[in-house]
Amino acid sequence: MKKLKRFLAVCLILAVACGVLTGCGNGTDGNGAKDDAADTSLEGRTKLVVGFDAEYPPYGYMDENGEYVGFDLDLAQEVCNRKGWELVKTPVDWDGKDMELNSGAIDCIWNGFTINGREDDYTWSEPYVDNSQVVIVKSDSGITNLDGLSGKVVLVQADSAALSALQSEDLKSLTDSLAELTQVPDYNSALMTLESGAADAVALDKVVADYYLQEKADIFTILSEELSTEQYGIGFKKGNTALKDAVQETLKEMVKDGTFKTIAEKWDQQDVICLTAD
Repeated sequence: MKKLKRFLAVCLILAVACGVLTGCGNGTDGNGAKDDAADTSLEGRTKLVVGFDAEYPPYGYMDENGEYVGFDLDLAQEVCNRKGWELVKTPVDWDGKDMELNSGAIDCIWNGFTINGREDDYTWSEPYVDNSQVVIVKSDSGITNLDGLSGKVVLVQADSAALSALQSEDLKSLTDSLAELTQVPDYNSALMTLESGAADAVALDKVVADYYLQEKADIFTILSEELSTEQYGIGFKKGNTALKDAVQETLKEMVKDGTFKTIAEKWDQQDVICLTAD
């Protein structure tokens, strides 16, 4: 009898332990509640966790009031309003964005995210912005074209489209001619370094360059030659087509009723948007 009781007790303990482990493996929060960010389905979804670079104006950045704002974040907020979801704005280290996405910490990467060269790495929305990669120099630098970068120090954000362009075969001769190509964590610090004279140029997205030149057109100049052209999309975890489709359909509704254009005009991005309602 004692052996039977002991056997039943062991079985009960094992059953409880398996239940706990199963709950953890199903993406629950330990109280049985679904963790939306780890869930690739739409059933029971209450929020959208957007990963973004917090120093990437005008697409996503912290304003003077300490609030995260930007073109992409406004688009995401409107999508969430229409779907009845809470928008969770989650700044990520750009180098670690894939880890955040694959772990389920975020639902998507939505922040001036270049599709080109990453086509097979994510489940992508349709492109919604046409962009290009350019170079900023100081207005008094004497540098007027890409050839003028020979022997110069150029800064670029790590894991960015500009870095990919400079590492491509098409621009190999240009990159080989540089004195130094230095990767930096963000463009705020890159442009401060450029302004100080510790670097000669910064390679970056044109939409971001245009934003910075609004206040510093007397200090910086954008070279007329482009490094490359690209398109922005929203990157979801590979295979998460259900969430991608839900977000994309809502964006197309916004294009159709004019809300998308209104948000673009607020951030002076109306000339680069390319998403259609079809």
